[in-house]
Order: sequence, then structure tokens, then C-alpha cells
Amino acid sequence: MIEIERKFLVISEDFKTESFKHTRIIQGFLNTDPNRTVRVRLKGEIGYLTVKGKSTNDGLKRFEWEKEISKSDAKALLNLCEEGIIDKMRYEVKAGKHVFEIDEFFVDNEGLIVAEVELEHENEKFELPDWLGKEVTGDIKYYNSQLSLMPYKTW
Repeated sequence: MIEIERKFLVISEDFKTESFKHTRIIQGFLNTDPNRTVRVRLKGEIGYLTVKGKSTNDGLKRFEWEKEISKSDAKALLNLCEEGIIDKMRYEVKAGKHVFEIDEFFVDNEGLIVAEVELEHENEKFELPDWLGKEVTGDIKYYNSQLSLMPYKTW
């Protein structure tokens, strides 16, 4: 239940031709407190309820609990969320033994593209695709919960 991930800005759309899957995601937050965020997500036709704990100081690790819920439950819960619904397309790209999840944001976060890779341990080595830019691991302004409160277009 501890998630270890690194996050990067994306500097080109070359990842789209390398993608083996893409899914539209609509998500909102029932709670955006950095100590415990509660997210509702509709990923394609499947709903999810996720609770995340506070990140470590370097932003690499944090507790995450997720439960699949019905599409109708997710839609109902999205209506209860705080302002700032996130709308994005998630692309998945294999690089070596890892899979990068690349989020292309729309609406108030349009123009922002962020890639994440989950790791088994903090010092794990992984391939760096050419389309990766600056690492933003631990920069809370790139957390989806913060993008819902302070969208990219307002920066």
C-alpha cells in the first residue's frame, strides 16, 4: 500500500506513437487536505475511490488505498466533490521493464503533460525516454489534488 513513484514533465508528444493504451479519466476530490486526499475517479467505464496519505519530504513515497466502485457510484460521488474536476487522457508506454503513465490534461489544466513511473524501491533504475523533461517529483503543484485547486492555466 506504499506507492513509490517519480514524476516528470513531458517535452514532446512522441509518447503518443509509443503508447499501447489510452483511457479518458475524470476525477474529483472529496478532500484535498495534503495529509489525506480522497479521490473519486471514473477511468473509462470503471469507478475508483482512492485515499492517499501525506508524501514523504522528497515526494517519492506515500500511502495509497484504492477500491474499485461502480460507474454509477463514481458519477454520484463526483457530484459531491470539491470544485475543480480534473479531465485528462492517460497514455501508457512501456520503457524497459517499467510502464510510464502519461497524463495529458484538458480544460483548466490544458497544456500540461506529466509522466509518472511507479517503482519497487526508491533507488530503482529505469529507462528515461527521450520525451521526458524536468523531474517534478515532490513538487506539490503537480499533484492532481493541487491542480484541481490551482489549475495550470492560472500559473
